[in-house]
Amino acid sequence: MQIKLFDSELKVMDVLWKEGTITAKQLAEVLSEQVGWNKNTTYTVIKKCIDKGAIERLEPNFLCRAILSKEQVQEQETAELINKVFDGSTEMLFASLLNTKNLTAKEIARLKQLVEQLK
Repeated sequence: MQIKLFDSELKVMDVLWKEGTITAKQLAEVLSEQVGWNKNTTYTVIKKCIDKGAIERLEPNFLCRAILSKEQVQEQETAELINKVFDGSTEMLFASLLNTKNLTAKEIARLKQLVEQLK
């Protein structure tokens, strides 16, 4: 299932991934501190996430729980990036990353280890 989440929705999801199941009120308090949103803004974004099937509302007390895992969203966003920017080529993505970032020897060794695990 492909669900497109926008930046504001990802902020809500990020809190839920870190905190677990919390009330909409608690979510609003966290997002007020983190990004300065008022309660109405948070509730509007929560509703959008519910409508998309990214989170669910549980009763009592308007509890919010992430349905999508962080890993699922990362995979979807990465696939979209590869398709949109790199014509579907994972190799081109990696080449771009490797050319734009000065990697330490430790990071290079870890990447080699990850590639070896794929074989």
